Amino acid sequence: MKTDAINLVIEPEQLSALLSERDDLIIVDLCQRSVYAQVHVPGAIHVDPSELTLGEQPAPGKLPSEERLNALFSRLGLSADKTVIAYDDEGGGWAGRLIWTLDMIQHKNYAYLNGGIHAWIKSGMPTEQTINNGNTDQDPAQQYKLSALAEQPSVDKDYLLNNLDHSALKIWDARSEEEYLGLRSYAQKAGHIPGAVNYEWTQAMDRNNQLKFRDLKIIREELAALGIIGDSTQEIITHCQTHHRSGYTYLLGKVLGFDNIRAYPGSWAEWGNASDTPVTKD
Repeated sequence: MKTDAINLVIEPEQLSALLSERDDLIIVDLCQRSVYAQVHVPGAIHVDPSELTLGEQPAPGKLPSEERLNALFSRLGLSADKTVIAYDDEGGGWAGRLIWTLDMIQHKNYAYLNGGIHAWIKSGMPTEQTINNGNTDQDPAQQYKLSALAEQPSVDKDYLLNNLDHSALKIWDARSEEEYLGLRSYAQKAGHIPGAVNYEWTQAMDRNNQLKFRDLKIIREELAALGIIGDSTQEIITHCQTHHRSGYTYLLGKVLGFDNIRAYPGSWAEWGNASDTPVTKD
């Protein structure tokens, strides 16, 4: 039975209570396959992170094809009345990537399990080892059909090139400091997009509390010190190397109420290998 909408961030105790009360939930496990085989939230369907990415150079982090998206969400049994609960075993990177993907396909009913499987186990919640394959019925009536992609959650390389000088634009680089400074590179060019600020994705995770979000007030202050305010006048674009780590920072921005946060799925894999993109190391 469906009840009220679920908050964007849900705690293990809250989700456990809902498992027996609601029949509209799709629990998606984005952990390593070996972890899923050992332990997962009851009823969770495993999704390999590769199912969320294009996987082709020069920008492997872009969205998969429409055909692949339809196949994935058909297997999950997605429909407009379903609420997706996403979690992983790394603090939220892949779960955030799934939430960005749901925004891209214009599905707005979703939540993130704070702390993922680590928090679920630590809280003493029930687990299972049963492999749940999802909907494998090939009946066309049961298949998901993508209608249209949303424009707002994503930007491409050309958009960035054309808007780098706009004062309202803020680029949030979620990579490591070494990558940001050009001391380590996974592309032909090293460094960062001019004007980008660096707030590495794991900075917001509480390593002493199952990788849950740290105090959101403190995180907000840390971002504000970098110029990431998140008000209505600012457009925030986040990226990493392949829009995996920035899946988390995209999610974090939404949790903080940054309504105008977007992602650059081409990320550094595309920008750092393109011939027409400016790069800085300062």
